[in-house]
Amino acid sequence: MDLRVAAYAVVTDDDGRVLLSRWIEGSKPAWTLPGGGMEPGEHPEETVRREVREETGYDVEVGELLGIDSHVVPARRRIHGDAPLQALRILYRARIVGGHLAYEIDGSTDMAEWFPLDAVRRLERTSLVGYGLRTAGLGA
Repeated sequence: MDLRVAAYAVVTDDDGRVLLSRWIEGSKPAWTLPGGGMEPGEHPEETVRREVREETGYDVEVGELLGIDSHVVPARRRIHGDAPLQALRILYRARIVGGHLAYEIDGSTDMAEWFPLDAVRRLERTSLVGYGLRTAGLGA
C-alpha cells in the first residue's frame, strides 16, 4: 500500500464563507479544501501555507490542528499508481493574512472560490470538505 501525507486548511471569512479549490484530477471536477501533499522534510504547517498559496493566491496564518483523516483508495480507483493508497490528511484552521484570489496554473486544481456555508452542501465536492467543516464546528 502506498502512503500520501497531505495538509489542508479550513479558511473562513467574516461573511460566513469558506474557501474551496476545484480539484480536477478525478473522474469529474469536485470542490475540496485547499491543500495538498507534503514535500520530503517539510512540516505540515509549511505544507498547508505553500499549498493554499499555490491553489488560491492567499497567504495564510496556520491556526489550530482540527484533525487527521485517513482515507484508503482501492487500487482500481487510483488515478496514478497500481497499489491501494492510504491518504493521511492533516487539517488545520487558517486565516488569510495576505495575497489575493488567484487560480493555480498547471496543477491539480484549476480555480478557487469563496462559498457561503449553506451553498457547500449543493456542490460536487470531495469527502474531505464535509470532514473539515465538521471538525471546524461548521456543519457539513
